[in-house]
Amino acid sequence: MTEIKVKAQGLDPNVQPRDVSELVTPTGNIYKSIAIISKRAAQLNNELKWEIQRKLEEFAVHTDTIEEVQENKEQIEISRFYERLPNPAIIATSEFLRGELQWREPGQADE
Repeated sequence: MTEIKVKAQGLDPNVQPRDVSELVTPTGNIYKSIAIISKRAAQLNNELKWEIQRKLEEFAVHTDTIEEVQENKEQIEISRFYERLPNPAIIATSEFLRGELQWREPGQADE
């Protein structure tokens, strides 16, 4: 299993209300917290997109005619699995609230 799938296990894929003070606590600024979460969600989205494309390419059949298109059950199952995963924003918010994300301010020296 990939790291993303492991992190997504046990998460409710439905959107839930969040206490704004929980999001503000790590950074002191709601906008900064949302920016961090959105950047991590974009990273997760790109990783998931790359992973599903790589897996689906294994089953790709390159034909010249449209009549030869067939349903591939493995492709359908892979697609359904990824559709059931929580949204990358939900995963990123969960990581942020658990303190698993690291970030730095632009212009700050690495410590």
